[in-house]
Amino acid sequence: MRKFIKLSLLLTLPLAIFSCNDDDRIIGNDQETIGNPEPTEITGFYLLNEGNMGSNKASIDFMDLTSGVFSRNIYSTANPDIVRSLGDVGNDIKIYGSKLYSVINASNFIEVMDVKTARHIATIPLENGRYLTFKDGKGYATSYAGPIATDPNSPLGKVIEFDTINFNISRETTVGYQPDELEIVGNNLYVANSGGYRYPEYDRTVSVVDLNTFTETEKIDVEVNLHRIKKDEEGDLYVTTRGNYYDVASNLYVIDSKTHQIKKTFNIPVSNFTIVGDYLYYYSNEFSYETFEYVKSYGIINTKTEQQVSNQLINNPIINEVETPYGIAVNKFNGDIYITDATNYVSDGFIYCFAKEGTLKWKTTAGNIPAHIAFVYK
Repeated sequence: MRKFIKLSLLLTLPLAIFSCNDDDRIIGNDQETIGNPEPTEITGFYLLNEGNMGSNKASIDFMDLTSGVFSRNIYSTANPDIVRSLGDVGNDIKIYGSKLYSVINASNFIEVMDVKTARHIATIPLENGRYLTFKDGKGYATSYAGPIATDPNSPLGKVIEFDTINFNISRETTVGYQPDELEIVGNNLYVANSGGYRYPEYDRTVSVVDLNTFTETEKIDVEVNLHRIKKDEEGDLYVTTRGNYYDVASNLYVIDSKTHQIKKTFNIPVSNFTIVGDYLYYYSNEFSYETFEYVKSYGIINTKTEQQVSNQLINNPIINEVETPYGIAVNKFNGDIYITDATNYVSDGFIYCFAKEGTLKWKTTAGNIPAHIAFVYK
């Protein structure tokens, strides 16, 4: 179990979903009606289950909000001719245009699927890939650019650019060590560098990449072992650090994307977050090698005022049943909050749906280490 913790710190569609004809229909092998039909402009979402490293158990589930049906392990059902299944460690999932993209970290590729059916379209090779973002018909992905191993001499990471029509890699550029999430503001790409493989000499920078020249033009010094980075409505960047698991705690920072200066340090632990409108919703599950314990917390921040407005996500004691919060998403149209639970990292996890006022709408079993959600819009 401790070995897994170190690695993780470093690093059946419904019968007729989105279908226009019978040829587009996919029969799920494990379906469950868990809620009432509640479509908004969001008609459903894909849930990527990471799968424990080395187990080849990455999988994709789908929640159809037009029917209330949750379907598990849809990739295998949609692609019976692909022997390998989805692969080893699903690290990110995004929708862009008519396609669904998933980074399969330890299997070293990006899987490209049809967003309506989850059927395989292509694979894009990417060694030790991490996260995705898109702009103007191009996809961008971070890569650790080396094997999965703690190594003080591990190489600098990189970002690749690929075409979303022919899936060819058009450009790549070197950034910091072990780059994780990335975000685009204007014509700059910002990359949170972790340096997680180089413990105890972590990276502590955000790389700034000019999209015209596709070169790193600047590094913004923040703190050790960066992880998440997302922009708010005004283009400011919210960045998290995992800390060093000893005397440097997890934290949240705001960077002004115009001046590249740190505007604020929140001094609160944040493991993962999502920004919807003017609010940032987060959870923390902070681990310490001094205590060998995790400490959970939740909260909401107003990104306009840059003030924490709540130290809880919802007022419902059921949230205390979440053993290991691992993913978060919010439906911007009705305020539903989704929290995934990785439990003990070995057993199947769960996904919870809470209404914005705190009512538990539903809870259901997902795959192994449910983590990343991609909403499907009308």
